[in-house]
Amino acid sequence: MARSRSGTRGRRGPRKPPRGDGSGVPGSSVGTIDPRERGAVDLPATITVKELAELFGVNPADVIRELIKSGIFATINQLIDRDTAALVAGELGYEVAEAQAATAADGTDDGTEAPPSDATKEALFTEDDAADLVTRAPIVTVMGHVDHGKTSLLDAIRSTTVAAGERGGITQHIGASEVVKDGRRVVFLDTPGHEAFTAMRARGAKVTDIAIVVVAADDGVMPQTLEAISHAKAAKVPIVIALNKMDKPDANPDRVKTELTDAGVVVEEYGGETPLVPVSAKSRLGLDDLVDMVLLVADLQDLKANPKRAAIGTIVEARMDKSRGAIATALVQTGTLHVGDVIVVGETFGRVRALENDKGKRITKAGPATAAVVLGLSEVPEAGDILRAVADEKEARAIVESRRAQLAARGGEGSGRATLEDLYRQIQAGQAKELRIILKADVSGSLGAITHALDQLATDEVKLNVLHEGAGEITDNDIMLAAASNAIVVGFSTRITDTARRAAEAEKVDVRMYDIIYQLTDDIEKALGGLLEPELIEVVEGRAEVRQIIRIGKSTVIGGSYVTDGRMVRGGARIWRSGKVIATDRIDSLKRFRDDVREVAQGFECGIGLAGFHDLQEGDVIECFTTQSVSRSLTS
Repeated sequence: MARSRSGTRGRRGPRKPPRGDGSGVPGSSVGTIDPRERGAVDLPATITVKELAELFGVNPADVIRELIKSGIFATINQLIDRDTAALVAGELGYEVAEAQAATAADGTDDGTEAPPSDATKEALFTEDDAADLVTRAPIVTVMGHVDHGKTSLLDAIRSTTVAAGERGGITQHIGASEVVKDGRRVVFLDTPGHEAFTAMRARGAKVTDIAIVVVAADDGVMPQTLEAISHAKAAKVPIVIALNKMDKPDANPDRVKTELTDAGVVVEEYGGETPLVPVSAKSRLGLDDLVDMVLLVADLQDLKANPKRAAIGTIVEARMDKSRGAIATALVQTGTLHVGDVIVVGETFGRVRALENDKGKRITKAGPATAAVVLGLSEVPEAGDILRAVADEKEARAIVESRRAQLAARGGEGSGRATLEDLYRQIQAGQAKELRIILKADVSGSLGAITHALDQLATDEVKLNVLHEGAGEITDNDIMLAAASNAIVVGFSTRITDTARRAAEAEKVDVRMYDIIYQLTDDIEKALGGLLEPELIEVVEGRAEVRQIIRIGKSTVIGGSYVTDGRMVRGGARIWRSGKVIATDRIDSLKRFRDDVREVAQGFECGIGLAGFHDLQEGDVIECFTTQSVSRSLTS
């Protein structure tokens, strides 16, 4: 999207009406409107050049001319944002009304702004009128270690045979399903572990109210159990422990409870706040108790939504079907989605042709906390994209075009993930509160020493929060948790997988690798103290061969030289003779013929004068270098 430039140009006095035939817009009967006769004009969040011209009754060429003056080359049908439109209006002499928070009849904003920030995303789900709120069903994510029975447990709860039909008994896709207990609904998201849960959260989608962490009673707390707990805690989601496989002879619940305590999860029986429910997917032991516990935790959260407003939800999964087109599984979180509604999802839009519930049956609408398959989108959206119902296709198209333009404009700006350098700047500005870390080491013994050392570094102003720690290599799960939590990843005497490295580059996650503990703690300490300085690096700019010695007076020596490589500039210099550096100095003068120059490129001759070294000989090579300040680079 075109962006406005700062300044006060819009404060000028009224301009004369634009020159022309007086007809304003070609083909229009509306004449040019004198700005002095026109009051303050309300501008929408986005508007095309043509619509802006029609609004003021001027020729579109006048609008385009003012845009070009601001360095914006727009076509007649191109969308521009409100700030840019206001700048043009000021140049044409028109007054623009103060920006109002555009609100649709349903209480949502008009959606024509940029993709919402985290704060805006929270506001999207905030209801305005308490009288319209009704209690909604809780949305539950099931997580845990592989083969601890996540899908089998959910299968037993909903009395289906999903697990038996999946290859190897392992969940291959994200599923959403509903169960009803004593007239109350519970929506379950069955994920292939916690990866999808965190990937959606990394995109700003907060879809889960409660996390059920499944732990096998005969196996205990495993690495993926710890990861699932870390991800749930990072998302600030209440945890319910489902102690599965209690029917096995070697089940040892006491050992599991102790291991959970060591992992920072203290169950209610041990004086903590985390509910633990013994269950068995095979014998159906404790399933009702588990659902009752979920409903109890939901009651404590007092989950409510407004079914009367336009629908807002999150895409759980999406795919392209050859016969039916783009198919998306959406979780409606507030409002009601109807067949025929126009929806915007990420960078695509469409009209809802059909809705299906979790059992594959056609439905006409989907209310709050309802999972539904949506047909009618023009393209396949991404998991985690926010779905919103809007007034019509014109508004939907404008929102999508605006988002695409803004994404293109921000293409080189980075993702804004946390780095140690960012923390340094935030501390200097008094903004930083917490440094979040994902810590991986080669062996568990190293973790204790590192966490103990890091604990000593925390200050009153900035806290250290180790979201997750574990032994082993850095995986893409660690990267996704860091992306979702705005954390940095610290590795000690370990490696990062290729997929994790690619994920870190894509998500702009800061990964730091160390082999010496004190180097690790020094970097963290410097960041916390605001002392992490940019790294000074030496850059070799070019080399020149001395081919003639020119003496001026008694002390001045000029090397008549030929630039063989790169470029010669004023800066540091090394003098090479017979393959060895014989002196280090700096270039004091650089001339082309009689003229002082700033640089001389490869293939040209020049005269080089050094500040202190006057023993140049023909055949010497002068290598010039500069020192540059750069941000600390990641090591690997």
